[in-house]
Amino acid sequence: MANVENGPADSKKAGTRVFKKSSPNGKITVYLGKRDFIDYITHSDPIDGVILVDPEYLKERRVFTHILAAFRYGREDLDVLGLTFRKDLFLSSAQVYPHDKDKEKPLTRLQERLVKKLGSNAFPFFFELPRNAPASVTLQPAPGDTGKPCGVDYELKTYVAESQDEKSHKRNSVRLAVRKLTYASNEAAPQPSAETTKDFMMSPGGIRLEASLDKEKYFHGETIAINILVDNNSNKSVKKIKISVCQVAEIMMFTKGSYSCSVADLFSDATVCRHMFIFNCSVQVHGSRARNRRWVSHSSESDRIL
Repeated sequence: MANVENGPADSKKAGTRVFKKSSPNGKITVYLGKRDFIDYITHSDPIDGVILVDPEYLKERRVFTHILAAFRYGREDLDVLGLTFRKDLFLSSAQVYPHDKDKEKPLTRLQERLVKKLGSNAFPFFFELPRNAPASVTLQPAPGDTGKPCGVDYELKTYVAESQDEKSHKRNSVRLAVRKLTYASNEAAPQPSAETTKDFMMSPGGIRLEASLDKEKYFHGETIAINILVDNNSNKSVKKIKISVCQVAEIMMFTKGSYSCSVADLFSDATVCRHMFIFNCSVQVHGSRARNRRWVSHSSESDRIL
């Protein structure tokens, strides 16, 4: 992390925090204003930053940067004989040094301040993610799994080479993991509700079950309020009610593109009689409650569940 000061005139104001990472040999340094970029459905935040280079070290070579989105669907230790369980979804590359003035775009406020502070050897870069680019997702690995977890990840890579297709070296390259997150608006929506009925072959009457929620969207750590109505017109007794919060992940690259995983469970305590009754309950969904549940989807490797 680094701070960019506003200048002598604004010395009393707080500096702007940026992310900074240098190559192992210290010859190139990448500066980013943030590492989480939001998808607003209609558009996404651009990925912009500044790269500081050492021209004496580069000589006739160039500096390239690219943003890569990849989907890993198998463990790294299973990658054998050139077969990898990884598929590149999106790749965009750009030459940062020497700077191409024909492709120059207006600098953002952060880029202007970084270039002013770092000097003439600082060069900006700019990427726009396509609308169909997937969001960053990490699938919860099973205990004992090693290597990178399955899911979609984004990586910003900057390297020194004579051509864009040349293989990069670790000593003069910089890798930064970034995330693309989907924005969920707070617009009001109808309360979700559903009902089902069950009839018995050898008994008269049936049971009607109706469930509803207090709202449509929930954020991390919020409590889900559930209202349940049981209309029992049969001679059977309902002894227990189980409520499960299931997460459904759709993976469009496979034939079976939908995976369901339970992230929270709740059981009613009292025995239910044979008549109509209403049952109100609440459950809080958080990543720590599903930490040991395999294939739960997270927005990153943190505890938060999508």
